Amino acid sequence: MLALLFALCWPDSSLLRAPDGSLTSPKAPVMQGLVPLLFIFFSVPGIVYGFAAGTFKNANDVIHSMEHIMDMLISFIVFCFFAGQFLYVFGHSNIGSLLAVSGAEFLKNLGMPSGITLFGIIMLTACLNLLITSATSKWAILSTIFVPMLMMLGISPELTQAAFRVSDSAVNVCTPMFAFYPLLIGYCQRYCHKAGVGTLSSMMLPYTFALLIVLTVVLYAYWFIGIPLGFQSGFDYPSTMFPRS
Repeated sequence: MLALLFALCWPDSSLLRAPDGSLTSPKAPVMQGLVPLLFIFFSVPGIVYGFAAGTFKNANDVIHSMEHIMDMLISFIVFCFFAGQFLYVFGHSNIGSLLAVSGAEFLKNLGMPSGITLFGIIMLTACLNLLITSATSKWAILSTIFVPMLMMLGISPELTQAAFRVSDSAVNVCTPMFAFYPLLIGYCQRYCHKAGVGTLSSMMLPYTFALLIVLTVVLYAYWFIGIPLGFQSGFDYPSTMFPRS
């Protein structure tokens, strides 16, 4: 199936390409059809395997298998309804935004060395991630404060975002505010029927702390050794280009 898709996309005149010949453009039919492609790429091998292994005898067995999967998702769908109401109300309260701005201003007023300030940003983002799990929203709030503040300390915006990403990725799995937390609970209940929010959060806390420690150490190691964070990405920013106010 991959070979067939590759063969269909390979010609420059392929109908699956965008008008400019790009395969990765949002206008490319292959990108617009990712959802049905994923459905086909997962369902066809599953059905073939089911008949080959003898699990499926006829089309009714395929339908019953799909019904069984939906039975597992019922509790998830119900939980999503109440979680959605809470997240909506909490988002409109702007409590998370208020805490984010207040915490960032507190770090700015401390005037600590760049290395300690960067660590403070990691810890602040980790705490805020318990309330605001959307990386885009959180970065939109914090970047306007963190980036210019650390540029004045000689730290590049790339390093600032890397520090943000360290804590943003480590805490998601243990906060009930995470958008996919109901799905995680649903998977957990397949093996532990009594599992709930508290059970999953307590189970994931050791992994959160371990990830936070390891990723922080890796980031500082990259910084001190001088390993690039990406293409044309540095750690230092010439503070003379961004004079202190």
